Amino acid sequence: MITPLNDYSGTSGRRSGPGELRSELARKGIHALIALVPTLAAINRSNTALFLMGGILFYTGAESLRFLGFSTPLISSITSAVLRKREQEHFALGPVTLGLGALLALLFFPPRAASVAIYALAFGDSTATLAGRFLGRIRPAFMAGKSLEGSLACFIAASTASFFVLHDWKASLVTGFLSACAEALPLEDFDNILLPLAAGLSVYFLEAGI
Repeated sequence: MITPLNDYSGTSGRRSGPGELRSELARKGIHALIALVPTLAAINRSNTALFLMGGILFYTGAESLRFLGFSTPLISSITSAVLRKREQEHFALGPVTLGLGALLALLFFPPRAASVAIYALAFGDSTATLAGRFLGRIRPAFMAGKSLEGSLACFIAASTASFFVLHDWKASLVTGFLSACAEALPLEDFDNILLPLAAGLSVYFLEAGI
């Protein structure tokens, strides 16, 4: 059942303290679920790609209704719990670019490179956000608000995740570095697309000996 939303403004200001931390942990916990994609793809790659496409379309429809002032069961309650202030009055694009990033990795890269790309997206981006938001202190002007602490967290998480697939520290460190560089760019939600492409391409070229 779809019902009108009388007030979807959320909090009047920036969440702070434990509430903000819980919200961001929930948001990035959902984000990290994209790490299930390589396991599903190992069972059936085509069906996993179709599942991602369907999920993107379903969310787009639900979020479009939310933006028009209507709520949908479950989706609206989850979305409202994890929305950031800048997304409250706009279409929340993050889940769309997250799904697209994983989908493009599946479509463009062989299995190992695709797995690394998706794990870097799931864990590198999540840890970068959490570290940058709650621990970040060093924010050079050229990073447009992002922090060195967040980039370091992304590098460590993406490198570690890559190693569990590649079993090669040199390749894993290169992949982690490129993932961190992609995440550090001021692209907002579009880093969900660039980061896995950077990670996947690095693995593809390294394994091809290029």
